[in-house]
Amino acid sequence: MTTVAEPRFVSRRARLAQRSQRWLPALAVFGLGLVAWQWLLPWLGIQRYLLPQFSDVVTTLWDQRDALRKGAWITLKEALAGFAIGCSVAFVSALVLARWRPLGNALMPYLIAANAVPIIAFAPITNAWFGLLSPWSKITIAAVLCFFPVLVNTLRGLTSVRPEALELMHSYAAPQRAVFLRVRIPNSLPFVFAALKVASVLAMIGAVVGDYFGGSIDALGVQIISAVSLSRYEGAWAAILVASLLGLVFYGSVTLAERIVLKWHPTASE
Repeated sequence: MTTVAEPRFVSRRARLAQRSQRWLPALAVFGLGLVAWQWLLPWLGIQRYLLPQFSDVVTTLWDQRDALRKGAWITLKEALAGFAIGCSVAFVSALVLARWRPLGNALMPYLIAANAVPIIAFAPITNAWFGLLSPWSKITIAAVLCFFPVLVNTLRGLTSVRPEALELMHSYAAPQRAVFLRVRIPNSLPFVFAALKVASVLAMIGAVVGDYFGGSIDALGVQIISAVSLSRYEGAWAAILVASLLGLVFYGSVTLAERIVLKWHPTASE
C-alpha cells in the first residue's frame, strides 16, 4: 500500500509545486503594483483625482462596505443573467448553424456586423426598450457581449472534427443527432469553455457599463458615476475594485467548472 501511495503523493506535490511556480511571477507583479500605487505614484506627484492612494481606497472600501456589497449583488445578478441568456442562445445558434452550414454562411456576415457595434452605442437603446431602472437593459447588454465569442468558438468546435470520426459514424449509419451528441459536441467543449471564460469577464463589463446610462442607485456602475461627479474618487476606485474582484471570481468559477467537466482533456491538467 505504501509503495502505491507514495508515487501519487509525490506527483501531487510536484503538480502543486509547478502551479505555485507558475503563479509566483503574477504575485510578484501584483505586489510591485501595490507598492507603486501606494508610495511611488504620490512621490511622482500624481494627483488624487487621477489615482488616489491604495490605502485611501481600502479605507473607503471598508467604510462603504454595506453599500458596495449591495451594489455588487445587484450588478452580479445582472451579469449572471446576461451570461446565462447570451451563452445559451449562442450555443443553440451554433448547433443550428453547424447543422445547416449554408445558413451559417449566409448569417455570419450580419452577426459580425452586429458585433462590431460599440456596446456604449447600444446601451441607450436598451434603456429605451426596457426603461432606465429596469435590470433587463443591463442584462441585454451583457447577453449581447457574451453572444458572439461563444457562438464563434462553439461553431469552430462543432465543425473542427476529424474526418475519420465522421466517417466512422457514417459507416454505422448514425443519424445526425447521434453524430452531434457523440462526436461534435464533445469535440466542441474545450472551445466552449474557452469562450465562456471570455464571456464571464464581458458579462461583468456589460453590467457595469449598462449602469452608466441608468439603473438602480445602488448598482456599482451608478456608484462609480455618482462618486466621480462628487469628486469622491476613492469611492469610485473602491467600486471598481469590487467589480474587478467579482470578475475574477466569475472567471475562476468557470475555470473550475472546466476542470471538472473536462477531466479527460489535456488542458484540464495545465
